[in-house]
Amino acid sequence: MRQRSVFTNPVKTEFIQPGSLLPFILVTTLFFMWGIPNNLNGVLIKQFMKSMEISRFQAGLIQSAFYMGYFVLAVPAALLMKRFSYKTGIVFGLFLYAGGCLLFWPAAIIGKYGVFLLALFVIASGLAFLETGANPFITLIGNPESSEQRLNFSQAFNPIGSVTGVLLGTIFIFSGVEPDETKIASMKIAGDYSGFLQNETMRVVKPYLALALFAIGWALLIMRIKFPVFEAEKNKVADSKGSFRDLLHFPHFWKGVVAQFFYVGAQVGTWSYFIPYVQDYTGQPEKVAGYFLTGTLVAFGIGRFSATWFMRYIKPGHLMGIYSAINVALTGFSVLVPGWIGMWAIFFTSFFMSLMYPTIFASSIRGLGENTKIGGSILVMAIIGGSLFTPLMGFIAEAADSMAVAMLVPLIAYLYITYYSFMGSSSQLSGSLIGPRNKGS
Repeated sequence: MRQRSVFTNPVKTEFIQPGSLLPFILVTTLFFMWGIPNNLNGVLIKQFMKSMEISRFQAGLIQSAFYMGYFVLAVPAALLMKRFSYKTGIVFGLFLYAGGCLLFWPAAIIGKYGVFLLALFVIASGLAFLETGANPFITLIGNPESSEQRLNFSQAFNPIGSVTGVLLGTIFIFSGVEPDETKIASMKIAGDYSGFLQNETMRVVKPYLALALFAIGWALLIMRIKFPVFEAEKNKVADSKGSFRDLLHFPHFWKGVVAQFFYVGAQVGTWSYFIPYVQDYTGQPEKVAGYFLTGTLVAFGIGRFSATWFMRYIKPGHLMGIYSAINVALTGFSVLVPGWIGMWAIFFTSFFMSLMYPTIFASSIRGLGENTKIGGSILVMAIIGGSLFTPLMGFIAEAADSMAVAMLVPLIAYLYITYYSFMGSSSQLSGSLIGPRNKGS
């Protein structure tokens, strides 16, 4: 019997299209891979403040360069995959990711901060290709009715990468040597200080070289594996009809873009100011606050995996609506009752925000057809919310002299996501609260 390579009418009970388990595993691993550099940035900020003697503002440019890579390259990534295939875009993104990691070596030797920012931009550019390709690929590889559940499962490996990134940075980048002003003065007199700074800068190289080798190896592996061919990829004539203008006919998509913008802003802003909130209102030292941050990332990962299971019984949109409403209440507690209660409230928002990115993504691109790749790229561009909400929360915290008041920003974001979950997406309006059970392959 001739094997089908095009998905035109997948069987409703199929979580993954038959014969596509290996591509599913290879692409799901990418979610883990881009979680590592995303969370290494926090380590780099502190390390570069020490090794390159830069201010907090200058160190903050790390996030600006990173998010700009996503924003600038998302649409070119979609156009490349629109012309060729998801596989082509993913392989290109992996090599771009590896190239940015390899740039850390000459950047450390040269000792110029601008070269590091360029390397981070290149890494994020590669990740833009991976996210633009991997997210819609996972939604299309099986039964459309289980697309949110499938994407939540794949996205659950992203927080594992996040925790891995923090551990890599802590173990291999941080030396534990933090000289005070007196020690620095004596090192300068002895002529040892410049060598110390160089050694601290070189500590960032090995983890990124390891990531580069892993990315190259994964790209070569994907190149050897046959990927499923979707209808739009096979029929290039039909695929050429996709355009930005066509997307104007899908209001649920644009509401989803706004929801994704709000979600990423809420996530990045909350995690960026979690440690200051803990220290301000519980009096705990930086290390203890850091352990709480690690804990909330673990809660985020547990939330992703558990949401995949809950979606067997509750429609994804309704589950996200319930979770976002809970986060409205939790962030409200963090504003009104700052202290241990407020801290634990913020801690658990990570569990309930965990399903939002993949669920918004899957529900937004549902029904876009030949416009899926372009739509996916715009949703990836919405990640720019993270670079805008974080300084906004910092400004509010300084103006009000209260980190708690700044938590009103993610509260407003969750209010919109609640609206989107229950009323903003046309794909979520039909059916009852209890959804069909989807069996895995």
